[in-house]
Amino acid sequence: MLARLALLALLAALPAAAQDYAREKRWADEVVPGLVVGDAVWLETAAGRRYLAIHAPAAKPKGAVVIVHGIGVHPDHGVIGVLRSKLTDLGWTTLSVQMPVQAADARSEAYYPALFPEAIDRIARAAAWLEARGEKKIALVTHSLGSWMANEYFDTVERSPFAAWACLGLTGGYSLATWGSPRPILDVYGERDLEPSVSAAWRRRITVGMAPEGSRQAMIAGADHFYAGREDELARTVSDWLGSVLR
Repeated sequence: MLARLALLALLAALPAAAQDYAREKRWADEVVPGLVVGDAVWLETAAGRRYLAIHAPAAKPKGAVVIVHGIGVHPDHGVIGVLRSKLTDLGWTTLSVQMPVQAADARSEAYYPALFPEAIDRIARAAAWLEARGEKKIALVTHSLGSWMANEYFDTVERSPFAAWACLGLTGGYSLATWGSPRPILDVYGERDLEPSVSAAWRRRITVGMAPEGSRQAMIAGADHFYAGREDELARTVSDWLGSVLR
């Protein structure tokens, strides 16, 4: 753990020349004017860079959720855009956050570990923003590479305000540190998910079995990695679980 913290500290101090901030700006310029659900807010990293988040308050909120997308997209893209809207309709205030990105043709190995220190910082600052607005029940919902970023976040921070973690489409298993999670975990994957997610489901089930009360695993029947056509079931699964553990 000390070696990992030292590595992350070193990486955070290095210039992120490969990180595509211009791509983030182009997306923000496209996404913000067309928002139907929620409003754009601008958060700031430790290095002073602004990044986009989309805040959608629920009418009668049961709690608040930070939503973290997967590789190379924006906070209103695909399943994330649908999920944040549906969770808001189901009573959860959502804050969908722009994660660091690389160039459009970059593969996952270009993201780890280079971009993870800033990803961890962005997740932490999103939670702090909600706390500053008086939110008391805060959960984290993550998808795909965003779930790996969240796993690294929980491995690294000493204190987290997140009371629950809904982890969607994690390819592989959880880190050893997650076995001692102080918060319940919902592990979700699709029946037709990516092979690394499906084949490692049994490993994640063991981790979830050792997590706090309320933790469980859910497979969405017929769903692929992006839950195409199964978004309603995904949103209900996440919302019902959050309601059961955030009391």
